Amino acid sequence: MLCGRVDVLVNNAGIICAGPWQTQTRADFEESMDSMFWGTYNMTMAVLPQMVRRKSGHIVNITSIGGKVSVPHLLSYSSAKFATIGFSEGLRAELAKDGIAVVTVVPGLLRTGSYINTVMKGDNYPAEYTWFTLLDTLPISSISARRAAKQIVHATKRGSAELIITIQAQILARLHGLLPGFTTDLLGWMNRLLPEGGETNTTRHQGIESETPITKSFLTLLGQRASERYNERPDKSL
Repeated sequence: MLCGRVDVLVNNAGIICAGPWQTQTRADFEESMDSMFWGTYNMTMAVLPQMVRRKSGHIVNITSIGGKVSVPHLLSYSSAKFATIGFSEGLRAELAKDGIAVVTVVPGLLRTGSYINTVMKGDNYPAEYTWFTLLDTLPISSISARRAAKQIVHATKRGSAELIITIQAQILARLHGLLPGFTTDLLGWMNRLLPEGGETNTTRHQGIESETPITKSFLTLLGQRASERYNERPDKSL
């Protein structure tokens, strides 16, 4: 039960389970939906009555570019994010008459340091983790969480309908909107570069248990610092 007045709600909880489709179980999909869709739904419904009574409020839903373009090896994650975007966009339309602004935030890759807590699956999960970690930490493919937070604050103040964070995510979203067949075919070719997964191997491995020399090298230094700064490491978490 919530106590007191809530003017701004930010739904930001999320988990990632990465691995080929045959390693993703129904339980993985349910866990993703519970955290990212139902978590957003439950918190939103808890604050809406008071916001509607006051005819004011902001609801900020942190989704993902994976909720606009479903990328290989993140099926359970993307499925939950697609549902969350649909909920967020529909809610904005319905609540506009009540003076409540719903902002859908669509981040690309952010350096939050959370990659070490990602669940990895498949026969070659260290290679899976290496790919994921490099994309999630290199400056060319990701931006700092601090920069992203500033953009989110500005979008919330403006009451923007949508904020897509990172140039790469903006390009991908627009390209997919114009040429959905092309982007899915392109991602299909990219999928050929990713590690294969055993048909019966659904074992879960935490990211920090999947470290390789590359993921612990200078290449991921920014990600390592983010993990420390944002209390992502188990021995540092609160």
